[in-house]
Amino acid sequence: MTEHGKRYNEAVQKIEADGALEAAEALEKVKGAASAKFDETVDVAVRLGVDPRHGDQMVRGTTTLPHGTGKVRKVAVFAKGEKAQEAVDAGADTVGAEDLVAQIQGGWRDFDILVATPDVMAMVGKLGRTLGPRMPNPKAGTVTMDVARVVRDIKSASRVEYRVDKAGIIHMAIGKVSFSTDQLVENFVALMSALLKAKPTAAKGRYLKKITVSSTMGPGVDIDPQKAQAISEKH
Repeated sequence: MTEHGKRYNEAVQKIEADGALEAAEALEKVKGAASAKFDETVDVAVRLGVDPRHGDQMVRGTTTLPHGTGKVRKVAVFAKGEKAQEAVDAGADTVGAEDLVAQIQGGWRDFDILVATPDVMAMVGKLGRTLGPRMPNPKAGTVTMDVARVVRDIKSASRVEYRVDKAGIIHMAIGKVSFSTDQLVENFVALMSALLKAKPTAAKGRYLKKITVSSTMGPGVDIDPQKAQAISEKH
């Protein structure tokens, strides 16, 4: 069993006593409870009222966080000709076509996100079994002719992908504890707005069931789903 320090335990007791909070209040507590010597990531977990086993209840997409996540990610791009040069100019870490496919088939995995132009997807499709959910996907916005914009958004950590897991939960980073509370709230609202827009028509009952925010080493703080939905709908 993991043993936590005095500050962590005191933070847990205080948080449990407060119950579900408004976003700003909850994120302020997350910042205050962070005690690691590094700049902890602020994560959000959203339990949705969906059953991902049914295709018509899958929640997946991308959104742009106004202040980014604070994390730099490596981007590999499948493209040829002018589009390949656009990707290079935009800051892609690796750009290629057949050679990049061969690299990945050989076991190379030094990337966080893959982007591809539609015209090369026939060759990229060979990697379907190898990459699984890491494959470029039109729904995730990673199959596009606008590779320069997508690469810049990813490299600035402003463009993020969300996907509900088998338990019906979305997990995503919305910043660092060094961010101001206002910055974290704005990122949180951007994510909530995207999730509300992505609500499947087949989803019945309450959609936002439980929302918890936490830092890497800190305790979870619950956000009131109804209040979160209210501020997100205004946004």
